[in-house]
Amino acid sequence: MINQDQKIKKLIKLNDELENYFRNTIIPQLFVDRNLILRKFTPPAMKQFSLKTDDVGKNIDDIKDNFRFPTIVENIVQVINCNEILEKEIQTTDSRWYQMNIIPYVITKTKKTNGVIITFVEITARIKDLVNQEMLIADHETLLDTISHDIKGPLTSLILTINQLKKVSTDKSKAFLLLFGILETSIKKMQILITELTDAGKLKHKYKVEEELIDFENILEDVRLTLAGTIMESSAIIETDIKVSQVLYSRRKLRSIVYNLVNNAIKFHSPDCAPEIMISTKKEKKYVVISVKDNGIGIAESKHKEVFSKYARVGNTVEGSGIGLYLVNEIVTNSGGKILIKSELGKGSEFKIYLTAQ
Repeated sequence: MINQDQKIKKLIKLNDELENYFRNTIIPQLFVDRNLILRKFTPPAMKQFSLKTDDVGKNIDDIKDNFRFPTIVENIVQVINCNEILEKEIQTTDSRWYQMNIIPYVITKTKKTNGVIITFVEITARIKDLVNQEMLIADHETLLDTISHDIKGPLTSLILTINQLKKVSTDKSKAFLLLFGILETSIKKMQILITELTDAGKLKHKYKVEEELIDFENILEDVRLTLAGTIMESSAIIETDIKVSQVLYSRRKLRSIVYNLVNNAIKFHSPDCAPEIMISTKKEKKYVVISVKDNGIGIAESKHKEVFSKYARVGNTVEGSGIGLYLVNEIVTNSGGKILIKSELGKGSEFKIYLTAQ
């Protein structure tokens, strides 16, 4: 009887300690059992996800809308079945970013997963810093490309012109030849400096980025927020048909792909109507296919290949560097994917991105 009382007191103490931990932690946490029933959550989870005490005991599928991202149920089931920790970066509709960890709750005796503990650590500030760094890196790369393309060519032409002048000139004086020699030497030094600058920049900035499991809707929401002013000014309508939510890819690269395609769809809209853009994803054989379709000015078939060239411009009346589609094509092809275009002049365009499915 004494042993029984001691066990009860020990259990009460352990339960009190657990309750105290849950009450005082600053991290949103959920405990969901293997039947997908929400058993417990911390006060920060109540605040962040609008949970109520009445939600305890409900199936997570009945309250999944509170979490504002579509794959939480699938992620929980995956962890319960595989007994492995799942880590993801997610974005909620209030533009906050979280590192979500789904950890299997394993019973020591049976070694079976009895549920999961889900934690959310806010990383909004870190993500904003990363986005700013990515934009800075993109600006640097564009600047280096501009230097390489727009300055190296004229310098080469200048050297050829100097050589021709030396040949046709009747003045063969020592001073004349010395002047031309100084010009040649200076231009060659400039060429070497530009080559070193662009090569060093490429090694520094074109780093390898790691792939991660990404919710496509989060990337799309990030792009929407970035282009919010442009979308509002153009009265653009963006619709979606997402059949594949999760993509294993580099976050920076996927964001760059979606951003450039959506930005172009708005930029090259028809002057007669507001931009209408349909963004969809689907699985097709060994690929995840991302489609961005618009009702814009369209592209003549003769220029379908040209638009992927560096500094190519679809229309001279639209402001832009002409490098967006070139970068998209480089990103996609370098990762083993492909990009297809379907477009007619005056009938809009559709770009399909094929990413290798993992």
